[in-house]
Amino acid sequence: MQLEIRPDPAEVGRARRWARSRLAGSGIAADEPLAENLILLVSELVTNAVVHTGCPAVVRLSLTGTAAEPVTVRLEVADLSGHAPVPRCADGDATGGRGLALVDGLADRWGWSPEGAGKRIWCELDRCTSPGPATTTRTCGTSLPTYEDLAYEAV
Repeated sequence: MQLEIRPDPAEVGRARRWARSRLAGSGIAADEPLAENLILLVSELVTNAVVHTGCPAVVRLSLTGTAAEPVTVRLEVADLSGHAPVPRCADGDATGGRGLALVDGLADRWGWSPEGAGKRIWCELDRCTSPGPATTTRTCGTSLPTYEDLAYEAV
């Protein structure tokens, strides 16, 4: 599955809608952590491609696995810029510079490779199996206890 995007910031929203529809068609609900994280990653990688290159790009989404076992979703954004992605350290007041740190924090794996005159940035998210009744799954294979019927307030 792929989507061609123009070098226009409005394309970011179109890419998010496209990714949501692909996930829904694959049985992944919009409120699943995997879907929520993937949509954030789509926003970051497509924004980077649109804003920093000024060139058209191609977004690809692929899923491996079955509904009975964990699924891996791979997102790729290929653009025509040969400039390598460079993680930056943004200070507290900066309005940008956190994108690759976000990708690094949300994705299970990510990287990039040269492709022709441009590059391909990719990331992967693993879908964990459904949690049992007394636990919630934070990451694949790591279960944490749940605390039902508790109220809390953030201040």
